[in-house]
Amino acid sequence: MSFATTIGRTRHTFATLAELLAKATPHRSGDVLAGVAAASAEERIAAQLCLADVPLARFLEDLLIPYEADEVTRLIIDSHDRAAFAPIAGLTVGQFRDWLLRYETDSTVLTALAPGLTPEMVAAVSKLMGNQDLILVAKKCRVVTAFRSTIGLPGRLAVRLQPNHPTDDPQGIAASILDGLLYGCGDAVIGINPATDSVPAMETLLRLIDELVHRYEIPTQSCILAHVTTALQAMQRGAPVDLVFQSITGTEAANKSFGINLALLAEAHAAALSLKRGTVGDNCMYFETGQGSCLSAGAHHGLDQQTCEVRAYAVARPFKPLLVNTVVGFIGPEYLYDGKQIIRAGLEDHCCGKLLGLPMGVDVCYTNHAEADQDDMDNLLTLLGVAGCNFIMGIPGADDIMLGYQSTSFHDSHYLRQVLGLKPAPEFEQWLEKMRIASDGRRLLPVTGQHALLASAKISA
Repeated sequence: MSFATTIGRTRHTFATLAELLAKATPHRSGDVLAGVAAASAEERIAAQLCLADVPLARFLEDLLIPYEADEVTRLIIDSHDRAAFAPIAGLTVGQFRDWLLRYETDSTVLTALAPGLTPEMVAAVSKLMGNQDLILVAKKCRVVTAFRSTIGLPGRLAVRLQPNHPTDDPQGIAASILDGLLYGCGDAVIGINPATDSVPAMETLLRLIDELVHRYEIPTQSCILAHVTTALQAMQRGAPVDLVFQSITGTEAANKSFGINLALLAEAHAAALSLKRGTVGDNCMYFETGQGSCLSAGAHHGLDQQTCEVRAYAVARPFKPLLVNTVVGFIGPEYLYDGKQIIRAGLEDHCCGKLLGLPMGVDVCYTNHAEADQDDMDNLLTLLGVAGCNFIMGIPGADDIMLGYQSTSFHDSHYLRQVLGLKPAPEFEQWLEKMRIASDGRRLLPVTGQHALLASAKISA
């Protein structure tokens, strides 16, 4: 069954639901590269008009990737909660947008609805939403997770402290960690992208952070962003693994290109749970995503990149992660060409993840060959703060010298907490006050060379 509408004297026809979703998507370079984008603004509006009339229930029957061909599709369909879906089962995509914007549709309602939503429903409605809609709906969603700190509470903004180093030098990493802590960062996680993905390198970095966390009794968690198989080996060798990391995508074929599948993720989740290292909760997974990953792997099945991205959130959902992070501008201008596209994608990803019940953060970032700059990132950072983003990145000088991209700095998080009246995670806020780093969660205190974090800063590797 095709979809069609007439604008003026032009009849626009869309042969499949996949084509309709792709051509209804706001313009972005990745969809042009994939050959699925609307050919004109008029065609995009025509697709959006048709999409608005599609019943939500159709997404349970007209599957974008066949059930028998893709384990992500099977996960989506097999885990769908029809009872949770019932309140909106009779709505079209356009009516669903209106329903989301109602006063009565609050955090409690959206939490109950999340298991009844599929990624395709959420991707579809986001294509009909303006940036204001994405911010308002995301703000209504409340997703709280915990390990040693509690992430996602109202009035809170957490920060991943990202002390990457091009040679994994322990002293360089330790210096960046101390710098970030003195800016009040690190309550989401102290997370390192290792320059070398190996078990010995992962163990070295894990023990460095573990010593620091225990010496200063810091209520946070560590994560070395190595491949999940590396983490499994490290756990088998007794390494102090808090969170298990993995990059994920929205199709089985793309995940296979990453060397993963759902069974492997389940094995790692069970192994991390068995360590019982959390103190206030047991959310022990950290996932990262990004629009364009399926296309770059040649595994998008003709779908638009944003729909593929939202399907990745279905992969994350069963594992109850502490953190899910869309690294929004990292893949490059081939997929998100400029600041406008990056801003739109960041707001989409955050809103869609939250609607599906995930603890979304955003790496507000861009590569140096994109048509974007730090002013664009300041805008997106502020918009995400208003939207209730669970966490952002904290990187020395906003410049990751190992991964070679631009993100947000330690002091950017301090700006956002001040301007929006946000505080760190409650356990971390208490620690900052005890350590005389900050007062009231937002005001940084003067630091001298005699500060406790600096007076004994030598950390063994």
